[in-house]
Amino acid sequence: MFIPCDRGGGSAAPDFKGFTLLMPAVSVGNVGQLAIDLVISTLDMTKVGYFYTDCLVPMVGNNPYATAEENSTELSINAEVYSLPSKKLVVLQIRSPFIKNKYRPFCETLLSWVKSSKCTRVVLLSSSHAYQRDDEQLLGTPLRYLLTPDLEKAVGGRMQELNWKEMEKVAAYPGISDTDKILHIPGGGITKLLFTESCSKGIQMAVLLKFCSEGDNIPDAFILVNYLNEWLQLIKSEVNPSSQWKIPSSWRLLFGNGLPPALF
Repeated sequence: MFIPCDRGGGSAAPDFKGFTLLMPAVSVGNVGQLAIDLVISTLDMTKVGYFYTDCLVPMVGNNPYATAEENSTELSINAEVYSLPSKKLVVLQIRSPFIKNKYRPFCETLLSWVKSSKCTRVVLLSSSHAYQRDDEQLLGTPLRYLLTPDLEKAVGGRMQELNWKEMEKVAAYPGISDTDKILHIPGGGITKLLFTESCSKGIQMAVLLKFCSEGDNIPDAFILVNYLNEWLQLIKSEVNPSSQWKIPSSWRLLFGNGLPPALF
């Protein structure tokens, strides 16, 4: 359930009608979450609320996008919502893993909110285990996309213009039968469930994902966010678009760096 921030004594919910909802799947390498960090930080998006749910592991920390000592002590939790009305963009950032058997309740609550808030479409940033690709998926780019039937009608032609590669379906019974094909996204977390539920509910959703392995996944995040930018043009595309993305201050804490004094 979305809870708006109480700013200046008011708690009226912001209007997301016609907005694109951008969010990550908690998937291999946390690539989607890292890519979302780059979007929020670069576009200097405003926090407008949080997503209250018992489906995620509880957590609290200091401001991951702090720009000065004054705002570094602001608290952040496991699922927060940011908005940029000028681009009709709303972002849900998820910062903790899902509790076991809570995938489906979360997806149901999220899609219910998407409908009630009148968001036009959802873009899910995800990733999948590189080592579990089939022979066809080993060829060419490590990036893939999926569109629900309702969104396919609206932007399918644009994907063809971009020469993007759709996520392949794989054999349900490898080595036994190649006729039965299924959508298989190993390491993708809620990706498949959220996509199939969106298909059945008539929600416009796009999944953008990258095949990757666990490790230093910052380069994967840049590749995925540049892939997103090819379509949505969140920042100006130049020869080296990666140089335009603003790395958030919280990334200094990756890979075992010490905790910031402001946290205490």
